[in-house]
Amino acid sequence: MPMSETSVAYKSLPHQADQADAENRRLARKRPRSRKAVFLTWLRKTHLYVGLWGAVLGLLFGATGILLNHRAIMKIPVEKTRQHTVQLQVPQQGFTSPADMSAWLQRELRFSPVSPPVMRSHAGQTFVFNETEVAQPQRWTVTMNRPEGGLSAEYFVGNRFMKVDQTDATPIGMLVRLHMAVGVNAFWVLLSDTIAAGMIVLSITGLLLWTQLHTVRTAATLASIGALLLGLWFMWTV
Repeated sequence: MPMSETSVAYKSLPHQADQADAENRRLARKRPRSRKAVFLTWLRKTHLYVGLWGAVLGLLFGATGILLNHRAIMKIPVEKTRQHTVQLQVPQQGFTSPADMSAWLQRELRFSPVSPPVMRSHAGQTFVFNETEVAQPQRWTVTMNRPEGGLSAEYFVGNRFMKVDQTDATPIGMLVRLHMAVGVNAFWVLLSDTIAAGMIVLSITGLLLWTQLHTVRTAATLASIGALLLGLWFMWTV
């Protein structure tokens, strides 16, 4: 039995619809994307890769930050350092300067600091005790640090002994010292700066992605940030 013209036309409609959809998709691919869409895509990629970079070290800084936040009010029972105090006899020739004293300590105790030693010279002073003047000689201090521990020496010029405080960090204590950039070199400081900069970038890109560049949301976000910065400036200046 021959198929009617109506049946043929009806069966050809789905095929024509598929061709129309394919043509619409082809035209959509050729149509240039708006600047807003391109910018939002760039923001998503930036937010993704910056977050990926800071994930590992961000975990380190977050965990040690909790320990630092609660070190005074809610003391967490975790031992971070062990301290020892000793008296060292100085060489007979003495020292000519705090730098000379620092070099002798490094040789004598076989301690090589990662960060440069901190050397200070305090001038001599005169104190009055029970109406009697007591002269205190010049005092030199040297502080040397590594991530796993440090040394702090105090020497009164002319004495035969000096006091040395030795600090040995536990594994958790070493992580805390890394968080505070104690006893580290310039490379670690710059690496820490990239994490801090990454957090700033994540905050900015996250806010922009939330607003989707809508006028009302963007205006509200900028107003909130401005109010926060103004409040911080007011607290700083008062």
